[in-house]
Amino acid sequence: MRRRPNFLIVVADDLGFSDTGPDGSEIATPVLDRLAAGGTIFTDFHTAPACSPTRAMLMSGTDNHIAGIGAMWEQMRSFPEIYQDKPGYEGYLNFRVAALPEVLQDAGYLTLMSGKW
Repeated sequence: MRRRPNFLIVVADDLGFSDTGPDGSEIATPVLDRLAAGGTIFTDFHTAPACSPTRAMLMSGTDNHIAGIGAMWEQMRSFPEIYQDKPGYEGYLNFRVAALPEVLQDAGYLTLMSGKW
């Protein structure tokens, strides 16, 4: 019987490309160093200027506006006249996306989350 792989996603806020070993940092990142030495590089992840829209993109695999997190919740709360009732600014992962844990659960995976979100 073929076993499905386990995997782990780690999100590190305020970490830039040059903050890991393969890209010249003095921070020790031995696992990333080994992956890069073997030819694995990460080249196509797009971020937003803030953490929650970036997480929405990571968890939905699509643009943060499509996912409903067009801006930080604090910003949307500070300027409700700009964001209220606007598509893409619902402030939560909306019905237009399936979050990665939902997709994985449908495929029989056990999904767990720890940390900020």
